[in-house]
Order: sequence, then C-alpha cells, then structure tokens
Amino acid sequence: MKYSIDPSLYDAWYHTNKGKWIGNIEFTLLMKLLRPLARQSLLDVGCGTGYFSQRFSDIGLRVTGIDQDMAMLQVAKSKNTKVNYIQASAYRLPFDNMTFDYCSAITSLCFIHEPQAVLKEMWRVSRKGIILGLLNRSSLLHLLKRNSQGYKGARWDTPREIREWCKKITANPQISIHTAVWCPIDNSICRLVENILPDKFNYGGFIALYLMKEN
Repeated sequence: MKYSIDPSLYDAWYHTNKGKWIGNIEFTLLMKLLRPLARQSLLDVGCGTGYFSQRFSDIGLRVTGIDQDMAMLQVAKSKNTKVNYIQASAYRLPFDNMTFDYCSAITSLCFIHEPQAVLKEMWRVSRKGIILGLLNRSSLLHLLKRNSQGYKGARWDTPREIREWCKKITANPQISIHTAVWCPIDNSICRLVENILPDKFNYGGFIALYLMKEN
C-alpha cells in the first residue's frame, strides 16, 4: 500500500507529545478488545514503520509485520526490535491458513481500495480473530483533519459500514466495536473529555474493532 507521507516524518510523529498521547489511547483500546496472552502470534498487516508492531511485541507477542512499501519497512527494520518484517502484499498474504493467532491492521486498511479482500486474507491466516483500527467518518477528527497531509488519500468509514464488511466474511460475525480520540487536540480539556466519554459511544475518530472466530 502507498502512503502519502515521508516514512521518517510519519514515525517521528509518534514521538511528539501529541503522538505519544494518541498512540497510547489507541493501543490501550486495542488491548482492551484483544486481551492476548504472552507468546501468542500476531501478523500486523500494513505495519508501516512498525509503531504498533513494536507495541504488540513489547507486551510479549510474537509479531510479524508485513507491508508493500519498502521505505516504511526500512525505518521499521532500523529499530532494535524482535519483530520479523517482510515485504508482501496484503491482498495475497504469503502464509498458510491459520498460521497466526491474530491478525491486525491499524489504519492501514484506510489506504486500501478493496478492504474486504484483505480482510478475507487476514481471516484465512488467523486462528482466533482480527483486530482493526480504522478512521471514523462520524467524528470530529474527520471534520477537522480529513483534508490534512497526514490523512491524504485515506478512506473514512462508519461502524455500520464495517459491520457489513464483516458479514461478508463470516455468516454470524462476533464483533466488538469501540472508539476513541474524541477531540484530536492535545490540551487539558481534550484529555479530560477522552477520560470521561465511554468508548462504546461510536463517535470517536479512531475505531477499534475485534472480529472473533468461534472456537
């Protein structure tokens, strides 16, 4: 997948005060839904510079990250990390069925024209389920940032649309959807709002979805 931002600048944003704050909010919400066990395996699809791949690895998961953009992967590989990075297409994952416990795609599907095709591949190679991070069209983030450089070319979805995708992958999808990042401005008021509003209220800018397989 192609990104519209320089890999080094993209990665550096997560080290700013705002980037650290939002990154922590998003990862905390993903973990609330996923609840993985140490040493389980995870494939991070569209891993970019590896921010979330590394976060998953830091909590004890065995992580493989794939991306088609070699410039992004070079930044990811330059870090001191246990993550195994591979250049590959999300449309044709080079793994056997049920190779990984989980698959993740954190905002990467927002830059893919056929997300359902990629979801089917992720579903195929996972044993337990899929965790997604997506951009919410029904949010203040969309109103403020949809035309900014960092979001150029991104697709914004709604929880209702995403549920329809999942129904095309499995007949009776077991889905949990929560949202976060209500006000994408780093100040004390926005931080307070983030702590108060419930994450089941579907109007945060970041959608976290867990699609679970039946055991």
